[in-house]
Amino acid sequence: MPIDIERTKNQARAILDSRITSVEELVKARQKVTDLKEQLATAERDDKRAYVKATRDGWSPDELKKLGLEPAAIARRRKNQAKTQTTTDNNPTGATAPGHEDTQSN
Repeated sequence: MPIDIERTKNQARAILDSRITSVEELVKARQKVTDLKEQLATAERDDKRAYVKATRDGWSPDELKKLGLEPAAIARRRKNQAKTQTTTDNNPTGATAPGHEDTQSN
């Protein structure tokens, strides 16, 4: 039975098309991550400016803290410390799991 070149080319195109689709999905997902990181960076800058404005308008850091409005850097640090504590609690030997090295400096 002879090989049908057109049929073979069509099958190859179908395989390539499915592979291209998966790469397109990956690119879209990566772009979404990039866009969200940019949005987060903008939101964090806006948050910092608003916090500074609140303190310039007369709010003390203690008053803002009582309202649950700590500076974002402190809130992030505490959240990261809580995660570290949970990891330590779940790992009584104190060994660091691969990929979870503590690179944050205080």
